[in-house]
Amino acid sequence: MKIKKLALGLAVLAVVGCGNNDFNGVYANTPTPNVPADIAAVFNKPKYQNSIWGLRVVDTATGEVLIDNQPSDKQFLIASVRKCFSVGALLKAVGGEHTYDTPVYTQGSVDGGGVLDGDLVLVASGDLTVGGRQGADGKIEVTGFDHNEANGLGNAILSSADPLTGYKALARQVASSGITRITGEVVIDDRLFEAYPFRDEAFKVTPAFVNDDVVDLTINPTTVGSLASVQVRPLSSALTIVNELVMTAAGTELTLEHDPEEPATVPYGGSGTLKGNLPIDFVPNLTEAFPWIRTFRISEPSNYVRTVFVEALEAEGVVVDSDTVKANPVAVLPAAGSYLPANRVAFLEGSPVSDMARYVMKVSYNIGADVTLLHYGITQGVKNMTNALAKEQAFLSTVGISPSNYDFIDGSGGGDTTATLGAVTTILDYMHDTDAREDYVNSMPFLGVDGSLNFVKDFQSNPTLAGATGKVYAKTGTYVTLKDGAPIIGTQALAGFIDTKSGRRLTFVMAVNNAPFEDINSVLPLFQDEGTIAAILWRDY
Repeated sequence: MKIKKLALGLAVLAVVGCGNNDFNGVYANTPTPNVPADIAAVFNKPKYQNSIWGLRVVDTATGEVLIDNQPSDKQFLIASVRKCFSVGALLKAVGGEHTYDTPVYTQGSVDGGGVLDGDLVLVASGDLTVGGRQGADGKIEVTGFDHNEANGLGNAILSSADPLTGYKALARQVASSGITRITGEVVIDDRLFEAYPFRDEAFKVTPAFVNDDVVDLTINPTTVGSLASVQVRPLSSALTIVNELVMTAAGTELTLEHDPEEPATVPYGGSGTLKGNLPIDFVPNLTEAFPWIRTFRISEPSNYVRTVFVEALEAEGVVVDSDTVKANPVAVLPAAGSYLPANRVAFLEGSPVSDMARYVMKVSYNIGADVTLLHYGITQGVKNMTNALAKEQAFLSTVGISPSNYDFIDGSGGGDTTATLGAVTTILDYMHDTDAREDYVNSMPFLGVDGSLNFVKDFQSNPTLAGATGKVYAKTGTYVTLKDGAPIIGTQALAGFIDTKSGRRLTFVMAVNNAPFEDINSVLPLFQDEGTIAAILWRDY
């Protein structure tokens, strides 16, 4: 049995599973010693009768443990709360102002007519957005429901920027340098780190990005019997979209298929088909209004980047002799790091690491978190995920977190990612005492305000709790898996900081493991319950 991937901009993850997963024995009835009565009342709701809750709360200034209701060696599934570790490690290593920039170099000679007799090389740096997601304030734009999770969640809100902004800017610079024609290849140098297989998708993460390596489909209704309107963003020769989605009468059944099917990953240069029936009275999930957003991912990101860059060059009047759609010709690359400054013809400054961290944490961007850990590995002289994890383990040992207190398999919280509650509060407190504190805290979703906590607002119906809005800064984590062949919510976790009503700052982590799952609607109430618990902590401490 396979559970399709779900998400809420919250990194809800589902995987193939089987058997009786006990996840280090975390499934048991919920103990409630050392837990205030209002919080225990949430723990003891009937739906959690077979679940286990963990809650640890620490006074950030004094280190006093205020609540800790589980044994110190008990590991909980934490899912995307794991990002608190990988993002923290990179912020500590390079600082929030560091940028990952994208240069373009010539390899060959340029004659008096502007003809480059040689190759043009764009060096991918692992900049997550390459200028393609900047809002009016110059920061990476974060929406309430991110397009990376549109298919699992059922909808998304797209950022406003043109995803190709950075590549168009680089192409303009190349043309402004006087180059009019390229007789050789246009090639992407993607050797910054070793390509990393991403979860259950036929996709490897590289340092090359266009629109998070997905193509957005914006669907709007037309008239019964006609094809729905499907707009593609960004447009490129890297992917052909076939629209077979037909508008049908009110009251008919919605059917929607991606071909290829979920996780809807399409080979570079191929095609993806959206087909099925769209009732005229359909109301999209979450936004309760059109447009309706779906996505396809392109499986070879470096090829994808090459195509959009070639197309941007041609739009600027630069003739490219090489084919627009072809495999990235890495064989022509020079030795890594051998580029001469005098041969640089274009340069795009990347977003600061503080802004990349904010993007990764606010929307729980899984691929971005894996790249974050790979970037950390590079600061330690390694270039693959296995070695980056080992270097992070060494860092965490210096922080006082033993390898026996967690189990991480990537940088984002994939699979059966576990940690003790003490390990989570330790990394939070450690980062709070570093120069990166402000960037770290601000990277997290704010309760009832933005990111994956923007819709968590049930607590506001209680006038004694409503003041917690915007005073809780915390990373979410959700993991849907299988137990005894049936889907369960392996974990719903929340961890970060609270500025309480009394003026204290708290460090906290909570997680509920083994909660019942029926559909996406059974996940949302868990967010609301954890938001309520956080608001009680805000009020009472």
